[in-house]
Amino acid sequence: MQYSRRWSWRFLSSLRSLQQDPERPSRLIGILLFCVVLVLGFASGCTRAVLIPESSPIRIGPKAKARVYAYIEGEWTLMDNIVDIPEGWYVVPPSFVEESKEVSPS
Repeated sequence: MQYSRRWSWRFLSSLRSLQQDPERPSRLIGILLFCVVLVLGFASGCTRAVLIPESSPIRIGPKAKARVYAYIEGEWTLMDNIVDIPEGWYVVPPSFVEESKEVSPS
């Protein structure tokens, strides 16, 4: 607690000394910009992750892009290209899909 009081006292005393400084407006703008960037930096880091249970499929929203797996020669292979996934498609967990050794021609 002592450290934060000391820091705030130094900050306030530096602001008081700016009142007597001839370059006061430019320094105040710099301090204001620093404070705004600091606040925006903290605010933008506030994200939330929602974990979806295994028993629940999800539905794709607008403008979704992802790398996908393809079933090639009996194995799932991650493709290099990124594809657009249409809005409204479902993504289901692996427990919803039956693994089969043979791929039927479509």
